[in-house]
Order: sequence, then structure tokens, then C-alpha cells
Amino acid sequence: MAELPELETARRDLDKDLSGKKIKDVEVIGPVKQIVPGATKKALSDSLSGMKIVDVRRVGMLLVMGIGDEQSFVIDVGPTGFLQRTASSDVIDDRTQLTIGFTQGGELRLLDPGDGARVSVVATENLEEAFPEMLPMGFDPIEEPMSWTAFGQLLVPQNRKLKGLLMDDSFVIGLGPIYSDEILHAALLRHDRIGSKLITQEIRRLYRAIVETVHNACKHRGVSIGDMVDVFGESGGYDEYIEVYGRVGERSRNGRGDVMQSRV
Repeated sequence: MAELPELETARRDLDKDLSGKKIKDVEVIGPVKQIVPGATKKALSDSLSGMKIVDVRRVGMLLVMGIGDEQSFVIDVGPTGFLQRTASSDVIDDRTQLTIGFTQGGELRLLDPGDGARVSVVATENLEEAFPEMLPMGFDPIEEPMSWTAFGQLLVPQNRKLKGLLMDDSFVIGLGPIYSDEILHAALLRHDRIGSKLITQEIRRLYRAIVETVHNACKHRGVSIGDMVDVFGESGGYDEYIEVYGRVGERSRNGRGDVMQSRV
């Protein structure tokens, strides 16, 4: 499952690679879900064909492509989906749900071995109405940075365990099992500490760990745990900086003993 650093890496790559490109054709191959009630595969294709991509943004964990006329093409890759830039002649993977061809050549493909990926063309101003379950959105360490004191004000009312709190998109955007473990380790905090019980020094450590972990992971283009790769099929470089996730029983990189696991 891609977390915030992997999705942000994809956004940056696609914004640089696709902005200004004109969509030639669209083919919906699999059962990718569409948000607009009553929408058909043909309607989706017709609404995108001939449009030029203005930019690629990220709203929470949604990728939003501006396509002109105040319209946006929205992609929710879901828990198991991912995007790939390919040549038009490349063999289509069995997991492919959607292909977008460009007049300048090449394709963008949405792959998903499950059925959680969703796409939609919506009026940009109606984005929140089309995806109400994605809101309210929490702290976005990349798009909407805040001070540690503002973060503390969000944390103090939270009578929840830190592990679950970090993985809740209404508190912090896009953190899953990988980065929540890494953040808690960096902050020197147990997973079962209660948010409202943290003292000032601990709040500052947690805030710093969130910001630094996410930004460093983006700098190294995310992780490649499992079969995760970037939009060009390349592995991320953050794996070698992972301190605890998936490393139970291994020697700590800081030399302070072996990595141990506690049941959440």
C-alpha cells in the first residue's frame, strides 16, 4: 500500500512528465469504479479524450489532474492500486484497469490487483462533494505545514493511542504501518501512549519525527517494500533508511540492540 511519500513522489513525477500533454484516448479495461452516478466507460473516455493536462495536484490521498474548463480528473489508487508510465507498445499487465494514451506517445496506466481504485471527472469546485469520505482531512506535512504548537493543539484533545492516531487520515494524511512505526521510533514514543498524555517535549519530538520522516522519505522517492515501485517502474531509495518496520530481530541501525516487536 502506497503511503504519503510514495503518492507524493508519483504526483511530482506525473506533474513534471504529463503537464501540457494532450490525451489521445482512454480505455477502461477492468472494473475500475467511477464516482459519478450512472457514468459509463464510454462517458469517461469521451470526457477525457482531447483534453490537455494542466497540472497534477494531490488533495489528501487523491491525485487530481487539471484538464481545463474547471474540470479535474481524479484518481484514487486505493489500498492496492498504482500508476505506471509505459510505452504504448508495452504488454498490458493483467492488473491494468485503465489506460490513457497521449498524442505525443506513451501511456499512463492504472493497475490494481484488487477493486479499490476509483476514477472520476468532476467539476473542480465539486471535488469535496464527489469524495466526501476523504474528508475531513488531517495535517498534511507536505502541502500544509504547521508549527509544532499548532500540531500540539490538535494532539492534546486526542485520547487515543498514538499508533492508531497516526494512521487516521483525519489526524495526519497518508501514514500507514510503515511510516507510523518509523515516526514513533524516531520520536522515542511507544505505540500505546495516549496522545493527550504527552508532555511538551514529547509533542515536539513527535511533530519533528513526522515532518522529517515524511520529507526524507520523499527525498529518497519512498520505499520499495513488497512490489512497490514508482511510476517509471523504479525502486524507491528509502528502504535502506528504514529503522524498524519489517526488521524484527535484526540489529538496530543505530547499534542499540535488536529490533523488538510489541502487539498493538
